[in-house]
Amino acid sequence: MTSSSSRIPVAILGATGVVGQRLLALLADHPVFEAAELIASDKSAGRSYADAVDWRLPGEIPRDIRDRIVRPLDTAAIESPVVLSALSASLAQDAEEELARRGKAVVSNASAHRMDADVPLLIPEINAEHVAALAAQRRRREGPGFIVTNPNCSTVAVAFALAPIHRAFGVRRATIVTMQALSGAGIPGVPSLAIADNVIPHIEGEADKIETEPRRILGRWSDDRFEDAPMILGAQVHRVPVSDGHLAAISLETDRACTPEDAAQVLREFRGEPQELQLHSAPERPIHVLSGARPQPALDRSRENGMAVSVGSIARCPVLGLRLEALVHNTIRGAAGAALLNAEWLHARGLLDAAVGHRAGGSR
Repeated sequence: MTSSSSRIPVAILGATGVVGQRLLALLADHPVFEAAELIASDKSAGRSYADAVDWRLPGEIPRDIRDRIVRPLDTAAIESPVVLSALSASLAQDAEEELARRGKAVVSNASAHRMDADVPLLIPEINAEHVAALAAQRRRREGPGFIVTNPNCSTVAVAFALAPIHRAFGVRRATIVTMQALSGAGIPGVPSLAIADNVIPHIEGEADKIETEPRRILGRWSDDRFEDAPMILGAQVHRVPVSDGHLAAISLETDRACTPEDAAQVLREFRGEPQELQLHSAPERPIHVLSGARPQPALDRSRENGMAVSVGSIARCPVLGLRLEALVHNTIRGAAGAALLNAEWLHARGLLDAAVGHRAGGSR
């Protein structure tokens, strides 16, 4: 591991994938964190990052990591106190748990531990209080390590759209139809002949995540357990020929009367702790309320560096009462940017201090 500054060293797991690339681009010149260890598959290990990666982002690979040697996934060899994980779920299951047991603060984009009994599924603007679960994790492991996850990329759009309305009016049930971008399938992604001039009405496991994760996020941590929000969600998911940006069409029924104007107002006024703390990656406005035929991926996915969710087409629904459309940049606010903002917020709240201090004093 190399660290040339006073910034906190971070290990990036899955550094050559789409989300790993986004993390490294976002970490370039970051004021708090430094990409110190690049971890990827055995196929990439031992090569320079520039040689190992199929770089898919605009612009060049950040200069300070081009020649860095990629290392294999060996949990015992990782030195950084903070780990940003962009691993597949199958690899993350054991690796993230082992790293937490070794005292690391694991901030994960992977789905493996999202629904664990004591792991926060965190969007700090919405459910910051869920980090109370970290105390249960630390008791279980008898050490400072923990795992915090961010949601599925489409869940981020759904949670932001529902949270202000749920707080003000209560959400009873909702139907959600997603149109998900190609980048969500990773590298090499969807075969061109399968998606060109086409829409694929199935993405393995996605509907289940969208039906369950928002209920966890909008619920509460009480008596050492999570209680899901008492709402019913139904989802249908589609892969569409768009490069970036997941769009969710949502129809919902509320407990108390909510007009489109009411919904627009609470969405527009919504803020959270990242905005109050003015964190580096936090959007000034987490939700942008748009008028007209919006949001549209090509026009709105990059608002506030891709960290804002855009909501529009708010109208009455003749079936459930209210409908709207929500858009998230799936690899930024829906993935890499979400994990990095979680790490920034954990740092601002002092929740990384024990892991950083544990590294300074030596691993168990």
